[in-house]
Amino acid sequence: MSTASFPQCWKSETKPSKFCPGCGHLMVLRALGNVIDELQIQNQTIFGVDIGCSLLAWDFFDIDTIQTHHGRTIPVMVGIKIAQPQKLTIAYLGDGGGYAIGVQHLVNSALRNDPITVILVNNANYAMTGGQQAPTTLPKQMTETTPYGKKGQSLKGPEMVKAINHEAFVARGIAIKLKETQDLIKKALLHQKENKGFSFLEILSPCPTNWKLPPTEIGKFLETMQQYFPLGEL
Repeated sequence: MSTASFPQCWKSETKPSKFCPGCGHLMVLRALGNVIDELQIQNQTIFGVDIGCSLLAWDFFDIDTIQTHHGRTIPVMVGIKIAQPQKLTIAYLGDGGGYAIGVQHLVNSALRNDPITVILVNNANYAMTGGQQAPTTLPKQMTETTPYGKKGQSLKGPEMVKAINHEAFVARGIAIKLKETQDLIKKALLHQKENKGFSFLEILSPCPTNWKLPPTEIGKFLETMQQYFPLGEL
């Protein structure tokens, strides 16, 4: 792939990917970069990344970027939006930062209908720290901390956010479908750009390293995730 085909908002210098092979974050970031270029909002956007795999995106884009403490990306981006309401603020985080340590911020930001965009990558485990159980780990799924399978249910974030705020733009996509993911990101950012309030997008992502599955089984596991976490706008 030639460098000319990459989003213009990506930094110009060549650097190796910090993500594991097959990780869905790269596909999500590619889609986000395409949307930033399409909407011509490079100089208007402020990008906040959480601790976790999402922090590896801190220097991908040639846009103003801030890395926050774990689980605190949403309130930081809310604060920036209050200080600079003309900016478009994006909180980029994983299921741990959004649904575990940072869930109180997600809930209250949705309640307030804060005019920010949250993009949350759901790979059903704590990927950065070795594959422990996360709030999105599927029932009976085996992880480093659930060797006999997870007990109980999994948190469905978009459904929770929609129940809190019916006016918000809420959707769930999947990283392996680039065009569909790009369309949802565009809708989420336009919701903010048009001053309509809170927008929340969860994106299902493969995590081959921590799922410990061969490449031929990754697609099957993603199909299982889609059965539990249905795709589309809510």
